[in-house]
Amino acid sequence: MVTASSYFKCDDHARLSITGDWVLVNYQELKKIKDSLEQALSTTETIDFSELNQMDTNGAHLLIKMVGEKRLMEVLEQDTSLPPAFRHLLLAVLQSFDEAKQQQIDKKKYNAVAVWLDRMGRRTIDAKNETVRWLSFFGSIIENMLLTFLQPNKWRFTSVVAHMDSSGFQAIPIIILLNFMVGAVIAFLGATVLEQFGATIFTVHLVGFAFMREFGVLLTAILIAGRTASAFAAHIGSMRLNEEVDALKVSGVDPLNILVLPRVTALLVSLPLLTFIAIVAGILGGMVVSVFMLGISPTLFVDVLIDKVGLRHFLVGMSKAPIFAVIIATTGCLEGFKVQGSAESLGQRTTASVVKCIFLVILIDAMLALFFMEMGW
Repeated sequence: MVTASSYFKCDDHARLSITGDWVLVNYQELKKIKDSLEQALSTTETIDFSELNQMDTNGAHLLIKMVGEKRLMEVLEQDTSLPPAFRHLLLAVLQSFDEAKQQQIDKKKYNAVAVWLDRMGRRTIDAKNETVRWLSFFGSIIENMLLTFLQPNKWRFTSVVAHMDSSGFQAIPIIILLNFMVGAVIAFLGATVLEQFGATIFTVHLVGFAFMREFGVLLTAILIAGRTASAFAAHIGSMRLNEEVDALKVSGVDPLNILVLPRVTALLVSLPLLTFIAIVAGILGGMVVSVFMLGISPTLFVDVLIDKVGLRHFLVGMSKAPIFAVIIATTGCLEGFKVQGSAESLGQRTTASVVKCIFLVILIDAMLALFFMEMGW
């Protein structure tokens, strides 16, 4: 006897016998015999499996790695002492080795550009599917809103007022503070440049145009997107986790009427009001800087604002508020309905609602700005 262990032995006839139990319980011990088994394999010509007691997938995997795929395949073709169950197991594991190698070869065929194009294509398809789903959800909201409008007994005034308070009016302090500070900064920076040309009075035009057309509604929509859309997604998502939405469906109640319509209606009412407050706060911030740093009196500031800026710019800004309200409410509610059975999913969908709302608000605002510019409004 040349070499022996609990899992193999090698005799003087250049024959190596696989013995013992090649199973997961002995995995660590099997790994330790790798060097001695490979040394024994180098001095033997035949491999015998007649003394093998047990073998599972883990043992087969180790045996193939130690003996080698090519040599083991030759043994399987010649040796008849191996029980059929062990033979089929080894062949299955060998096939998995071949498939893994083929996958690696296939991956190497693609260069970085092809991989990037594939990733972009998949993301484009996902974006298309998300757009279709959003439009479908929005269509369901419009349908339910029209049907509810024709049936006053289904109006949920209490829920609408509650959401107006929580999602809109409680944000008034932060909206006033944010827009006031931004208005002051814009007036200060504008005056710094305009002063070089002796045109500090045009600071009034700058602040008025900026907040009436863009900043008032945009800053408010972004703030509400971060504050309210996440709240909508988290609330509806938690109801999904607790199976409350399923309970509503089983009770014969449409979740859209109970959970979505009050939120959409509340934001349709509150966001235009918040936008008006934001415009006033931003202009007041610019007025404070103009009065205390530029020497422009409040009366002159208001006169220039009324005479030179005009009402149409105010209407352009206010017309965007209902559009942003629908986008924010619809996206926040839709992301809440996408929550699937775990707290991780709830966090992901809440984050996605904020990101998507802010992106859509900025995108739609840019498109509307181009539209109004082309129309001369």
